[in-house]
Amino acid sequence: MPQSAAIISGIQRMVLYETRARYFLVGSNQAQTKHRVLKIDRTEPKDLVIIDDKHVYNQQDVRELLGRLDLGNRTKIGQKGSSGLSRAVSAFGIVGFVRFLEGYYIVLITKRRKMADIGGHSIYKIEDTSMIYIPNDSVRVTHPDEARYVRIFQNMDLSSNFYFSYSYDLSHSLQYNLTLLQRPYELWSSAASSTEEEVHTQSKQDSFDIFEEEGLPTQVVYGLQNEPYYKYVWNGKLLERVKDIVHHDWLMYIIHGFCGQSKLLIYGRPVHITLIARRSSKFAGTRFLKRGANCEGDVANEVETEQIVHDASVMSFTAGSYSSYVQVRGSVPLYWSQDISTMMPKPPIRLDQADPYAHVAALHFDQMLQRFGSPIIILNLVKKREKRKHEKILSEELYPAVINLNQFLPPDHCIDYIAWDMARYTKSKLCNVLDRLSTIAEDVVKRTGFYINRSDFYCHTIRPDDRWGDVGGHITTSGRVQTGVLRTNCVDCLDRTNTAQFMVGKCALAYQLYALGMIDKPKLQFDTDCVRLFEELYEDHGDTLSLQYGGSQLVHRVKTYRKIAPWTQHSKDIMQTLSRYYSNAFSDADRQDAINLFLQVYQPAETKPHLWELPTDFYLHQRSTMALPQDRRSYTLWWSEGILSYLPVAYDEVPCDNTMKKVSVKRVNRFDESIDIYTEFFKPYEITSFDDTFCIAMTNSAREFMPKTVGVDPSPFTVRKPEETGKSVLGKSNKEETLLQRKTAASAPPPPSEEAISSTSEDDSEEDRDDDGSVSQRSTPIKLLTESGESSRMQEEIQQQTVKEPYGFNLAEFPAEEDLLTYRRFAHLGESQHRVERTEHINLANISCLEPVSCFPEDSIYAVSPPLVDRNSRDVFESHVMTGQGQVKALCRDDILMYREYVKNRYM
Repeated sequence: MPQSAAIISGIQRMVLYETRARYFLVGSNQAQTKHRVLKIDRTEPKDLVIIDDKHVYNQQDVRELLGRLDLGNRTKIGQKGSSGLSRAVSAFGIVGFVRFLEGYYIVLITKRRKMADIGGHSIYKIEDTSMIYIPNDSVRVTHPDEARYVRIFQNMDLSSNFYFSYSYDLSHSLQYNLTLLQRPYELWSSAASSTEEEVHTQSKQDSFDIFEEEGLPTQVVYGLQNEPYYKYVWNGKLLERVKDIVHHDWLMYIIHGFCGQSKLLIYGRPVHITLIARRSSKFAGTRFLKRGANCEGDVANEVETEQIVHDASVMSFTAGSYSSYVQVRGSVPLYWSQDISTMMPKPPIRLDQADPYAHVAALHFDQMLQRFGSPIIILNLVKKREKRKHEKILSEELYPAVINLNQFLPPDHCIDYIAWDMARYTKSKLCNVLDRLSTIAEDVVKRTGFYINRSDFYCHTIRPDDRWGDVGGHITTSGRVQTGVLRTNCVDCLDRTNTAQFMVGKCALAYQLYALGMIDKPKLQFDTDCVRLFEELYEDHGDTLSLQYGGSQLVHRVKTYRKIAPWTQHSKDIMQTLSRYYSNAFSDADRQDAINLFLQVYQPAETKPHLWELPTDFYLHQRSTMALPQDRRSYTLWWSEGILSYLPVAYDEVPCDNTMKKVSVKRVNRFDESIDIYTEFFKPYEITSFDDTFCIAMTNSAREFMPKTVGVDPSPFTVRKPEETGKSVLGKSNKEETLLQRKTAASAPPPPSEEAISSTSEDDSEEDRDDDGSVSQRSTPIKLLTESGESSRMQEEIQQQTVKEPYGFNLAEFPAEEDLLTYRRFAHLGESQHRVERTEHINLANISCLEPVSCFPEDSIYAVSPPLVDRNSRDVFESHVMTGQGQVKALCRDDILMYREYVKNRYM
C-alpha cells in the first residue's frame, strides 16, 4: 500500500498589489518557489468578481508579470515618476470576503504567532488582521449605515483566540486525521478526476527524481485534502462566495476557542501535552442571550476539548507515538432561556416550548453519535435540591428526554445519564468533591477508551496493571480508537464543568502516559510537576472559554474545590463575579450582534430592517420559524441512516461511500513539496536562530515547576510540597527576561557531567537557577577577590549559604539545650522500643511528661473509664431509640401544650 500524507497548503504568504482597476493578490508557498495570482476587479460597485487562472508561477515569472502590470498601468504624463502598481499590504492568509450595504471587503491576516506543533504541523494564532474595501472610490456608492456595520463587524476581535494551520485540519480531532491516513486508498485511487491527473503530471515534471531515468519505479504518495467539519469553522460563510471559484490553496479555515501546548520532561525525554478547544459556530453567542438548543439540535456554548499527548523525540505521524482524548461541553439540549430584562444576577429559567417527544434532544444526540460513536455519557452537574426551583427545572426535563430516546436504541448503545449535584457536595465538609469526580472519571475513561496510534508495548506485558485490561474503546491493528464521548454540562458550562473536565482529563492523561510507556501505573497524584503543568493548562483553557461566553474569567477553580485556595482568592472571585454581571448586563448585546454579523447569520440588505432594530435574534437562529419543514423526522427512528450499523465506531470515521466523498486524493511524487513536512517544519532554506524556535519558548515542566535545589528527584511524577515548586519562588517571567536569562545561561560555565540529568532538562532549567541571589552548587564559583584571606572568607560564606539552603539552618552552630533534651528523649524512646524482655519497670515521667487532656479519671492507651450519665439523659436516649423502631411513647400534657402553641404560631 502506498504511503499517504496530508497536503500542505501551497499559499502561506501573500502580497496585495493594487491598481486603479484591480487588486492582484500574489500568494506563495513557504519557500517562495511556487506562486499563484488572484485578480480582484475594483470596477464593480456591489459585486465580487474574482479571476483565478489556476496557473503556478515561479519567482522569475511573477517578477516579470508584476513588471508588465506596473508598466501597463502608468499614466502617460507621469511615465517616469509615478508607479502604476503599488504594494498595499503583506499577509499570511485570507479570512474571507464580506459585504454589508455597499461593496465587498477582503479580510486578511497580517500577523500570526505559533502556538503549538503537532507532528511537524504548526498551529498559528491570529494576532492582527486588515479589512480592505475592494471597489475603487470612483465607483463607490455610499450608504449612511455602512460605517456602523463596519464597526459592529470589527467588534469581533479576530486577534483573540482564533487559530489556523496550513497543513493540519483543526476542525477534526487527531483520531480522525490519523485514521484518515490509514485507510485503504487503492480502492478509490482510480476515482481521481482528470484535473487531479493533470496536477499529478505537472507535479511530476516539477519534482526531480534521480531514479526516474534509471527505469526504477517512482514511489507514489497519496496526498489527501479533507473537507473540514463546518460546525467548528468560523469563516465558512465568509469563504462560501469564492469556494467554488478559486484553487483550494487559497481557502484557509479558522477555528475559535483555545490552543495551548506545554512540554513535560521525563528525565530529559520531551513529551508534548496539547490542549485544543473548538467552539461551535452554530447557535453561538453570549451567556444569557444563547441558552439551550435551536431547532436543528445545535446547543449554546458547545465546545469540543481535545488533549493530545505525543512523544516529541519523534516528529513523524507514521513513526511517532500519538495519543488523544476528546470530551464535550454544551448547554442542556432543550428549548429554554433566561429573561435578562429583570437585571437579576440569576434570572429565572423558563422553558420556551414543549417538546414531549424530545425532538431537539434527538437531533443533538444524533450529531454526537455520528461524530463520536457510542456510548454517549451525560454528566449533569446542575443542582437537585433548591428552596426555589431554578436549575432543577432542567434536570426534570432532560432525564425524561433521555429515557424516551433510549427506548428506541439498542441496549448496548444507550445514552448513559449521570446526575450529580456538585454544588451541594462542595458545601458539605464531610464530602470530597474531587474524590467523587475521580471515581466518575475512572469509569468514563474505561468505557470510552482513548486514541493511540501504537499497539501495546512490551512493558505492559512484563509489568501488567489490572486497570489496563478494563479500558474500553475499539482495538485495531495499529492501536486503540476512542468510541463515545463524555458530555458535561451545568447551567453555564463554565466553572463546575471545567473542574469536572479537568478531573476526567487528568485520569485520561494517566492512561495516555501509561500507553506511551512513560509511567508504570495509570495513576497520577496531585502536587506533582505533571499535574501542576496540566492544571495550569486547563485553567488557561477555562479562563479563555469563560471570557468568550460569560465575559469574565473562572470564578471557581480546581484549587477552590480542593479547598486549598489562598484567602486572597475570595476577593478575586468577587471581582470576577462583578465583571461577569457587568458584561452580561451591558456589553453582551453588542458582542452578540458582532457574532451574528461575522457568522453571516444576519446578512444586511436594504429591504430588511437593520441589525440594531431587531427586537430579538431568535428568528435568525431558528430556521423552522421562517419556513415549514418539508420532511419531518421520525420520533422513534431518530438517528440518521447508517449510523447504527457501525456503532460503537463513529460513522464519520468509517470508510463508507458518504465519507469518502469528503476527501480528495492526489497522486504525487514522494519528493513533492506539497507533502514534504520535513522541509515545511525545519525550513533548511532559511537561516534561523535556535533561541527563537517555538520549542524553546514553550512552557517547560523542568524550568517552570521542578525545584531548583540540589538533590531533588527530577521526576515530574514525584509529589512535592507547595513551597518546593520552582514557580512559587520564581513566578512567571516575561519574554524579555526569559531571553536575557537564557543568554546568561548560555555564557555560564557548563555544569559537571555527573550532576546533569539530561542535556534537554539542563538547557531548559538553566535560566532560572540564580534568580533569588543564592549560589547554586552546580555552578562553578567565580573568584572576585585576589587576596587569599578575603577569598577564603568568601568561600566560607558561600559554603554556609549552600548548607543553609537545603536544611534551613546552619549545621556548624551548636544546637540549643532544649533541642538536645528533646533529642535525648527521642533516642531513649527508640532504645526502649526494640527491647524484647522488659524486667525493670519503666517510669514514664523520666521519658516524657504526659498530662491528661480530658476529664476522665483514667486516661491511657490501655483503658478509659466511661463517663457518668444521669437518669434523665438515659430516658431521653431510650425514648429516641424506641421512636426509631416505631414504638412511640405517649405524649405528656406539657408536650401536647407545646405542640398546640407551635401550630398556633405557625399556621394561625
